[in-house]
Parts: sequence; structure tokens; C-alpha cells
Amino acid sequence: MKAQFRVRYKETDRMGIVYHSNYVVWFDVGRTELLRSLGFNYRHLEEIGLMLPVVEVKVKYKSPAYYDDLIQIETCILELSRVKVKFGYRVYRDEKLLAEGYTVHGFTDSNLKPIALNKFNPELYNILLNNVVSNWEDKR
Repeated sequence: MKAQFRVRYKETDRMGIVYHSNYVVWFDVGRTELLRSLGFNYRHLEEIGLMLPVVEVKVKYKSPAYYDDLIQIETCILELSRVKVKFGYRVYRDEKLLAEGYTVHGFTDSNLKPIALNKFNPELYNILLNNVVSNWEDKR
């Protein structure tokens, strides 16, 4: 799944370079659009009592992004278990890889109690499982 947007001025530092923490925000954009493309949006998931708190984040910065750059973020599901999901991200300007990384999210109820997604929502679990990308490293 790919999402596209322009770098906003407020996302840059005094040097005109995108501030590092914005990449994690962009990961959220990619993840949200991926889930939407699979038929599930965050609002609906929260309405049914499913939360996906972040338990791990990794970002590897390759090259800077600047104000008004047109950015593409590529997102996929790297791993899925009954209790967590790992999303992979690549951030590009044109064909130039700017950053890559991943986030790991646990599945919890609205009280942040861990749940087994395959029992809580088998439909979502199966959709996620059927969309796990096994050859992400090869797709550069």
C-alpha cells in the first residue's frame, strides 16, 4: 500500500529538513491507509473495542526530506501473531529511499488488556494474515 503527501513547513526544523520524529507520524499515515484499504479503519476498530498500542518502533534514516517534497510511504504487514502485528514502512521522494522502519502493535481491548485477535475478530485476523508480505526485503 502506498500513500502520498507533501511535507508541510511545520514538519521541518530551522535547517529546512524534516524533523526526525515526523517519520513516526508518517508511519501512522501509512498504517492507517493500509488498514483502510483492507476494509478496516481505526475508528471502526476502536468502536468494536480493539486497540493497537505501539510496543516497538525502529526508524533508519537514509537521506533527508525537505519542505514541500512530495513523499510516498509504502506500508506492509511484515508479521502477524495472535497477539501482535508488525508493520513495515519505506519513505520515498521520487525513487530515493529516505527512511525505512517498522512498528510493532499489540492487540488489546479498550482497557489495554491483551487479547488474541484470532478469537476477538477472526475476520480481521484472517485479512491481516492473508496480507503478510514475505518478500519485503526483496521489494526495493
